[in-house]
Amino acid sequence: MPLNRRRLAALALPFLAAACSTSPEPALYTIPMKPGPVLPAGPRIVQLRDIHLANYLDRKEIVRSSEDYKLGVMSNDWWGEQLASLLSRVIVVGLSQRLPNTNIYAEGGAISADANAILAVNIQRLDLDQAGALQLLAQAAVEFNRPKRSAARTFRITKSPPTANVAGEVAAISDAVAELTDGLAALLQP
Repeated sequence: MPLNRRRLAALALPFLAAACSTSPEPALYTIPMKPGPVLPAGPRIVQLRDIHLANYLDRKEIVRSSEDYKLGVMSNDWWGEQLASLLSRVIVVGLSQRLPNTNIYAEGGAISADANAILAVNIQRLDLDQAGALQLLAQAAVEFNRPKRSAARTFRITKSPPTANVAGEVAAISDAVAELTDGLAALLQP
C-alpha cells in the first residue's frame, strides 16, 4: 500500500506543479499624471490629507463597475500600489505642476510643515457605468488658515475609455484624475 501512495504522489506532483504554474501573474497598473494649466497663485504650503476612498474601491483589484447592484472586479488586473496612496501621489505631482509656486506635501509622507491650506479629498465613485463610461465622483474641501476661510466642491467627471478593456479604463481614470487635479488647483486659488 505505501508503494501505491508513493506512485500516486509521484504522478500527482507534475499535475500540481502545472496547475500552479498556469496561473498568470497579475497585470499591475498605475495612473500617470497628465499636464494641466499652470496657475500663478496658490497658498505657499499645502498639505494633501490622505485620500479617503469609498470602501468598495479599497482593494488591490481594479473595480470595473458597481452597476446593477453588483461589484465587477477584475481578479487578475491590480493596482500597482494601494489606490488611495496612488491617487495621493499622483495628485501631489499634478498640483505641483499646476501650482509651481506652491509646495504640496502629502499627509502620510515624511515631510510635515505648517500648511497655509489643508486639502481633503473623498473619492465616492471611480468605475464604469452601464454605458461603459468612466464615472468619477469626488468631494473636496480646503481649509485656509491665513486668512481663515474654507472652500468645498463636488466633482462629477465622466470620461469615455479609448478601449473597452482594463487598459482603456485606466487611461480614462488618468484623464479623470487630471481633470480633478485641475479643479483642485482652481479650488486652491486665493
